[in-house]
Amino acid sequence: MLFHSSIRKELGRSFGATLVVLFTIVITMLLIRTLGLASKGSVNPEEVMIVLGYTVLGRLPTILTIALFISIVSTLSRMHSDSEMVIWYTSGRGLMGFLSPVLRFAWPILLAVGVLVMLVWPWANEQIDLLRDRFEQRSDLQRVAPGQFQSSSDGRRVFFIDKDSAGTADGRNVFISNQEDDGSESITSARSGRVERVDGRQMLLLSSGQRLDVPPPDSDKPVRVSEFAEYGIQIGEEHPLIGADRGVKSMPTWELLGNGDRQRSGELVWRIGMLLTAINFVLIAVSVSSANPRAGRGGNLAFVLFAFVFYYNLLNLSQSWLVSGRLGFWQVMLGLHGVVLVLAAGWMLKRHHNWTLRDLLPAPTPAGGTTP
Repeated sequence: MLFHSSIRKELGRSFGATLVVLFTIVITMLLIRTLGLASKGSVNPEEVMIVLGYTVLGRLPTILTIALFISIVSTLSRMHSDSEMVIWYTSGRGLMGFLSPVLRFAWPILLAVGVLVMLVWPWANEQIDLLRDRFEQRSDLQRVAPGQFQSSSDGRRVFFIDKDSAGTADGRNVFISNQEDDGSESITSARSGRVERVDGRQMLLLSSGQRLDVPPPDSDKPVRVSEFAEYGIQIGEEHPLIGADRGVKSMPTWELLGNGDRQRSGELVWRIGMLLTAINFVLIAVSVSSANPRAGRGGNLAFVLFAFVFYYNLLNLSQSWLVSGRLGFWQVMLGLHGVVLVLAAGWMLKRHHNWTLRDLLPAPTPAGGTTP
C-alpha cells in the first residue's frame, strides 16, 4: 500500500541517518572516557578497544530509542511543513492512521531494544568487569615496567627496574620499597633479579644488593642495614576468583526475577523500563509531530531532546527510589510508565479528533431555559 510503504521508506532513511550521527557522537564520547580510564590504570591500555566495544553494546538500547524517537518526529514534522499531511488528512487518514505504519516500522527496533537490554546489557557489563578484575589482579611482576616506578596490587610495594630482558624474567638495578602494617618500611636494592617458582610460589630472587629496614616513627629500634648475596621476595599472591562478586548490572535477567532484594528489583525495573520507555516514545513522537507547521521543526526537535532527557532521568530516579524503599515495583511501573502511556494516548486522541477545551466542557444552557 502506497500510504504504508512511503511512510516506512522515509522513516527508514531518517532513522539510518540519525543512527549514524548518534552512534558517531556516542562512540567518540565513550572512547575519550575509556582512554581516561586507561590512563588512570583502571583499564588495560591494550584492551581499550575491547572495553569500548562492550560499552557501546551496553549503550545501544539508549541509542536506538532516541534515534527512533527523532526519526519519527522529524519525518512526520517534515510532512506537516510540506503540507503532505493535508493530502493524507483529506484522503480520510487521521493522525491515528499513522500509528499503524509507524508501529510496523518500529517493532523490529523495539524488539532489538528488548533483547539488548535484557540479554546483551548484563553480558557486556560482565565482560567489562572480568577485564577490569583481570587487570587489577595481575601479578606484581606484570605491573613492573622498565624505567618506571609501579605499585603493587595492594599498594604496599613500589617496584623499579632499570632494564629487563626480552622475556621480562630478569632485570637489572632493581629497587623495592615495602610498607608494613605497623608503619615500618624496608627498602631493598640489588644489581640484578630474576623470577623463579619455588614450591609453587612466584619468587623474585635478587642478587648482590642491600636491604634498609626503617622502624616505625614511634619505635626505639635503630635503622638496620644489611647486605646480601641472594635474597628472595614473594611477588605472587592469591586473589579471589575473578568475576565471583558480580554487581546487579552484570546479573542475567532471570536471576533478578522473583527476588526480594531491592538492588536486584531496581535493576529489573530499569531494564523493563527501558523497553517501556521506547514504546511510549513511539506514541509521544506521533503525537508531538502534529504541530503547527509555521512553528518549524526546530521546536519539535527541541521538545524531543527535552522529553528524552526528562523521561530518562525519571527512569533512573524511580530506580533509586525503589532501591531506597520509597516506592514499590508496581508503583514505579504504573506510576511512571503507565501515566506516560495514558498521557501519550490521550494527547494523540486530542490531536486526532481536534478536540479543544470548549469541546470537553459541557455546553452552556440558553437563557430561555432548555437547550435546543
